[in-house]
Amino acid sequence: MAPFTELEELVLEEVVTVDEKKLVLYNDEVNTFDFVITSLMDVCNHEPLQAEQCTLIVHYNGKCAVKQGEFDKLEPMCTALLDRGLTAEIQ
Repeated sequence: MAPFTELEELVLEEVVTVDEKKLVLYNDEVNTFDFVITSLMDVCNHEPLQAEQCTLIVHYNGKCAVKQGEFDKLEPMCTALLDRGLTAEIQ
């Protein structure tokens, strides 16, 4: 009977840490639902239903994370929302 031998395999894994941020939209008493929905579709590439759901969350909870990703990707979106008169920040 042949002796049992174990084969060990060393797996090297490269771990890339990405600092995920959130683009948070805040409620205001100025902008209409339709304007916010359109803005989310235009700026964040939301589908109509997603934009509507985010707008309702903002209305009822005061804020909503409308996009997630790297800062460099979110910063132009945040600026575009601010330029439209919405209140947003990256967290």
